[in-house]
This record gives sequence, structure tokens and C-alpha cells, in this order.
Amino acid sequence: MTPRSRDEQHRAATPLELFFDLCFVVAVTQAGTQLVHSLAEGHPATGFVGYCFVFFGVWWAWMNFTWFASAYDCDDVPYRIATLVQIAGVLVYAAGVPRAFGDNDWTVAVAGYLIMRLALTSQWLRAAAAESGPARRVALTYAVGIMFCQAGWVALLFAPQASRHWLFPIVVVAELLVPPFAERHRETPWHAHHIVERYGLFTLIVLGETMAASTVAVQSALDEHEAVAELLPIAAGGLLIVFSAWWIYFAVPAHERLISNRQALPWGYGHVLIFGSAAAIGVGMEVAVERGVGVAHISSFAAGASVTVPTAVFLLTVWLLHARHFKHGTAEQLTLPLAAAAVLGCSFAGGWAVLAAGLVTAAAVTAGVSLGRRSRPVLPAVARP
Repeated sequence: MTPRSRDEQHRAATPLELFFDLCFVVAVTQAGTQLVHSLAEGHPATGFVGYCFVFFGVWWAWMNFTWFASAYDCDDVPYRIATLVQIAGVLVYAAGVPRAFGDNDWTVAVAGYLIMRLALTSQWLRAAAAESGPARRVALTYAVGIMFCQAGWVALLFAPQASRHWLFPIVVVAELLVPPFAERHRETPWHAHHIVERYGLFTLIVLGETMAASTVAVQSALDEHEAVAELLPIAAGGLLIVFSAWWIYFAVPAHERLISNRQALPWGYGHVLIFGSAAAIGVGMEVAVERGVGVAHISSFAAGASVTVPTAVFLLTVWLLHARHFKHGTAEQLTLPLAAAAVLGCSFAGGWAVLAAGLVTAAAVTAGVSLGRRSRPVLPAVARP
């Protein structure tokens, strides 16, 4: 398992990586389903906390594998088997999401995480065996750090249930510190273009899951209630939001900024908000549909906010992480932040909140296209909202 070159030409995601991503959608779907129930029943605070805890586990496991694979993917039989074991752990984790979310019972979820982390640790140890000097120390530090943090997750199972919500952030911080600590003197040979592609593909998968969840929700509501007038604005607005989210995210060449860990780690960590909010948009769509047909007994403001809040978070985070670095002039820089604020204001539009938010995001794309052409008239093709 020798390191990959950071200058490797035509580096692209492998079929195994794509398979890995698709299996993670199972866990994302489980987390979203639980959040829908909490929001529809009028328990937003409980649902938000549970969703954050569960989604962190999904994102962090995905991120651990992604960055390791970018540096050491040798695609041989042992590597493939270890990756498939991690996929099995993902499915176990997904099966434990409902208990973790609703009953604060993390036994199954932690068992799935243990399977994933044991396989990942074996990968790091294998990389260490092929390395020497500082690179070997980096790989060994990762292996030790992962197992130390995993021991923390197992220890949480034996802590009093009332204290788990307070202990959880401590283990999260420990997890987040492992990469910068391990690579403080030497970076792993991750590939910038490959990393950006992997993040983009996962964003596509999450947005696709959002679209699928919204479609199923609308279809089920029509089959049972035939409330076309109530559902049409929600469906149209949701479609505009997802289309705009795709356009805005892929409008800039993010790999051009990822020169070292100084740029890459904040960018990679910040994507937890992009992935989480993109998935939550679909959750909000389901809640808005249920409220529109009278199944969810919550206020129109709460139903609208379940869509507008994650949409605003998505817009603002995409701007903060990479879009702002490619903007020219105040007008371009303010497009996405102002759009995020306007989307939040749409929460007060009652049953028209989702459609209004969709129109705002579409207007942000239009403004970005127009401003981008004015500031860069010699550039063809893809405009940058």
C-alpha cells in the first residue's frame, strides 16, 4: 500500500468509492426519517439534537474513508475487502439510527461504528507498514487516534443516559482533533481534484435523496388526500430549491483552493453543514407536505421553516467555504448571503413559504449568472452564482 501521488493525472472516483457513497445514503435516509417524525409532531429541538448526533456519525465515517482512500487507495483484494467491511458497518449503524434517535440507545449504532473503525484502522496499519520515517508516524498516529476515540464511543454505552448528550461533544472534539494532530508535521498525499470530486458526488447523492424523498411524500399525499392545490406550490418550490442548490454548489472550481491542509481541513470539516442541510431540505419538504394535507398538526411557520432554515444554511455555507473565494466585487459577494436572509424571511409566507424560497434561490442563480458575465465577459459557459 504505497502512497498515491498528489500530482497524479486524471485521478477520478472509483466504482468502489461510488458504491461506498450509495450505501451511506441508507444511514442518511434513516436520520432524515426520524427528523421528519420529530418535526411533524412538534418537537423541533429534540429532533434537531438527535439529527445532529446521528448525522455527525454518518459524515465522519464517510470523511475518514474518503481522505484515506485519496492518499492510499491501491484497489487490491485486501483493500476491497476492508472497504466492504466498512460498508457492512455502515449498514449496521443505519439499523441502529432509530433507536439512537428516539430512545437514546446507541448500542447497535456503536457496534456498526466499531466494525467500520476496525477496518479503517487495519488500513492505516497497512499503510504504516509500507511507509517509513514521518509518513509512517502519521499513519500510526491515525491508527492509535481512531482506536482511542472508538474506545470513547464504546465507553458512552456504559455512561448514564442523561449524561450522554453532554459526553458526546467531548468525543466529537477528540475525533476532529485526530487529523490535524496526526498531520501536524507531514501531510498525507491526498489528491485535491479527487477530494473535490468525492465531495461533489456525495453532495449529488444527498440532493438526489432529497428529491426522491420529496417525490415520495407528494405522491403519498396525492394518493391519500388528492390535495393538488396545497401540494403544487410545495413541489414547485422544492424543485427550484434543489435545482438552485446544485447550480450554486458546482459553479466554482473548488479544487483550485485546496493547496494544503490549511485550506483543506476547514473546507472538509465545513461540509458537514452542506451535507446535513442538503439532506434536511428533503426532510423539510416532507414536513411541509404533511402539514399541507393536515397530517402534521404544526403551524404554517414551523412547516415553512423546516425548509427555509436548511436552505439558508446550505446557501451560506457554500458561500463561506468556497464560493466567496471566486467572487469579484461587492454585488457578487453579497448575492448568496442576501439570498440566505431572504429565504429565512420566506418562513413567514405561510403555505407559500416553500415556493417563495424556491423563487428566491432561483433569483440568486439568475443574479449570479448576470453578475458573473459582467465581471468576466471573456469567460464562456458556466456562470457562477
